[in-house]
This record gives sequence, C-alpha cells and structure tokens, in this order.
Amino acid sequence: MIQKKATGVVTRLKTAATKLFVLDTNVLMHDPTSLFRFEEHDVFVPMATLEELDSNKKGMSEVSRNARQASRTLDEIVSRGADEFQHGFPLDTHGKDATGRLFLQTEAMGGDLPARLAAGKADNQIIGVVKHLQETHAPREVILVSKDINMRIKARALGLPAEDYFNDKVLEDTDLLYTGVTALPEDFWERHGKDVETWQQNGHTFYRVHGPQCSSLLVNEFIYQEGDRPFYAQVKEVSGKTAILMLIRDYTHQKFSVWGITARNREQNFALNLLMNQDIDFVTLLGQAGTGKTLLTLAAGLTQILDEPRYQEIIMTRVTVPVGEDIGFLPGTEEEKMTPWMGALDDNLDVLNHSDDEAGEWGRAATRDLIRSRIKVKSLNFMRGRTFINKFLIIDEAQNLTPKQMKTLITRAGPGTKVVCLGNIAQIDTPYLTEGSSGLTYVVDRFKGWAHGGHITLQRGERSRLADHAAEVL
Repeated sequence: MIQKKATGVVTRLKTAATKLFVLDTNVLMHDPTSLFRFEEHDVFVPMATLEELDSNKKGMSEVSRNARQASRTLDEIVSRGADEFQHGFPLDTHGKDATGRLFLQTEAMGGDLPARLAAGKADNQIIGVVKHLQETHAPREVILVSKDINMRIKARALGLPAEDYFNDKVLEDTDLLYTGVTALPEDFWERHGKDVETWQQNGHTFYRVHGPQCSSLLVNEFIYQEGDRPFYAQVKEVSGKTAILMLIRDYTHQKFSVWGITARNREQNFALNLLMNQDIDFVTLLGQAGTGKTLLTLAAGLTQILDEPRYQEIIMTRVTVPVGEDIGFLPGTEEEKMTPWMGALDDNLDVLNHSDDEAGEWGRAATRDLIRSRIKVKSLNFMRGRTFINKFLIIDEAQNLTPKQMKTLITRAGPGTKVVCLGNIAQIDTPYLTEGSSGLTYVVDRFKGWAHGGHITLQRGERSRLADHAAEVL
C-alpha cells in the first residue's frame, strides 16, 4: 500500500515494516552494488551523494572505478522509468533480489540543523536530508547508512539513527573465522574407533573412521590430539558420518627440512604440509607478525622451484598502502619501484641464504644471485588480464585487499600455478576495510572445504622473545 506525502517522495505505510535507508557516498564507492543489498526496504540517494560520486569518478583507483560503476547502475535504474521520480524506481527490475524502491532527491531539503554545522559541506547536507525525511515521513523509520564514523557520530548527536554498512561483512565476529585446525576431544577414539580401516598409499597412511563428529569436519582441515602418542592428520574426504584421514608429514624433523627450515610448532607443521602439497592450488595463512608466514612460504616455493622443479618461478606481489606518510614517486622499473615495499622479502631471503653453514661466502653469494633470478616482484596495478602458468604466486599483506581485488588476483592463476595469500587481519591499512570485510577474510570463508584449497591460522610467534613480548603487552 502506498501513501503520498507533500514532499514529493512516496512512502509505503508502516504496516509494510519497510524502512527508508539514506545512502552516504562512501557506501556506494565501497560497494557499487549496495543499492540492491537492502532486501524489501527502500533506498534514498541525496543530491549531495550524486555530486560527490561525480567529483570522484576520475582516476584509475578502486574508489574511482566503484564511483563510475555506481553512477552507471543508477543511470540504468533511472532510465527504465522516467516518470517514477515521485513513486520511486523498482529495484527488482534489475534482476536482483531487492524488492524495495529507489528514491532520488528532487527538491531542496534541509532539516533544522544547528547553526554551527557548515551548510555547504556535503556530509551536513546529507544529515539535513535525513532530518527532513524523518520529520515528514513519521512514523516510518529513516536511517542514515555511512562508512564514515564521524558522520555517524554527528547524526546520532542530533538524534538521527545511523548505521555502518554491514552487508559487505563476511563474518560479524572474526573470532568465528575458520582456523583450519580442530583439536580432537579425549574420547574421540572411544566414540570413533570402532571398525577403523587403515591402509597405505603413495607413502601416506590413511584411516577411515565412522562417528558423529565426522560430519562436522571439512576437507583439508587438520585435526590433532596431543598426549603420549600425538596424532596429527589431515581430512581428505567427508561423507556423512564417515571421514578419511591422512597422517601428515612431520616437518618439525630435520630429515624433512624445507630449504633448511623446520617447523617450530604445530601450526607451522600444518602450513608446510599445505605449501608442499602439489594437489593444493590455493593456500591462505593468517597470523600476527613473526609467526613465520613469509619465511615458510618462500622456503616451500624455492624448494619446489630449484630442488624439485614443479614451478618455474616465484611471483610476489602486495598492496602498496603506506603505514605512514607516502614517500612520493619512485624512480626506476616496476621491480625497482616495488623494492621499498619488499623489505620482508629481503629479510627472509637473508635467513634462507644463511641456512647452509657449509656453503661459505662465495657459495652464499652465488645462491643469493640464483634465488633472486627466480623471484619476480610485480605490482598489483598491472595484474588485470594476465595469466600465470606454472608459477608460485605469493600475495603478501592480503588483508589490505578488497574482495573484488582478491577475485581479480586469484583468477590470474593458469594451469599448474599455486596461489598463497599471507596476512594479518589485525593490521589493515586500507580505508573503509575492516576485519570482517577484508578480502582475506572473504576468501578464507569461501574456500573452506574445497578439495584443492587449505587454510591455517598461525598462533605462535617465532621471531624473538622481544617481539613476542611486545605483541603481547603493547
């Protein structure tokens, strides 16, 4: 049921329980498809939002691309019904699930805002629109949606409801994020030990177990049980209440060292089992600073390129988001421009290069040159349209990528390529990205349980006692 208001905007009666969401510009620039994310509720786009979209449309950044995409989407919706400005444009005609309507500001609106709020500022204009809509559309709920914390604070200070844009969040609570590891309860074998089948194949020991906990396991998840006889295994197959488990290789033993590196803890052991497994095409490693993400990945990559040639070379890339002030334009080629961002690569190569005590200075210098010739450093800016064949692709600092950027990178993988994403979701430098909406969180959640993908959250720092204590107390 529809009811007309004197303001020139149509409002559905409160009986439909539909809300009116007023979108700030940063929501559209963060997610151009946000117009279709409000289900049965209506969306209102103020004129100030359209002006800001227009001023941000130029450039090659992700924000500029999103602004252009949002403008194109609005144009498609509006052009389908030129006479719908009073009644709103139906959003479901765009082939989406949204059943609400889109309203655009067609007249001057300004609620009674405090005189100290600058009238010309776009944020204050949008707040004025929200106040006007709230006054003229009562009892209907009118809510401002913005990614800008200060704007939400200002709106709430004036008694206006304001919310963050949550639809891009993969998880509300990142503590629930898949870790890739499950500890078996003490009574696991009592409940699942009946009719256990065991066999050996390709040098690995397999178990087929039956029981209630099997249905909750995911393919390529690692399970363990500590005690007098520790048990470490990887889930290879799950079918109802039956699971096939494979004993993992013990990379904590010097016999199985990878480029001179051995695992120092349980999670590092699990990570090396993923990195060295040729059947795993996609690996994600999460963990705080000093847990060994980059070192383990480089050691596994170099081993599989120089010792047992599975891949042609390592390609390493990362987002160039500065923590402090930007240092401006850098001279040189693409690789030289990326050098300041690749300090972590050089630090870890120094560790790997000194793992062979018998090589001597000349031997180490030759090894260093050989290693550097097999590692290519690439910028994210030039990735679109490329295809990597038989490469070991490392995406460092992946927590700073949006889900869309992550999709662009992972789809570069051609035949025989392995992609490894490294990051710490507690250290996000990209504006408007949070732990819940990071591209790294997104892929961890979407790839869990895939037969050719694996994930491990590294828990223990192994850098130094100083770094571990600093991470704990600072």
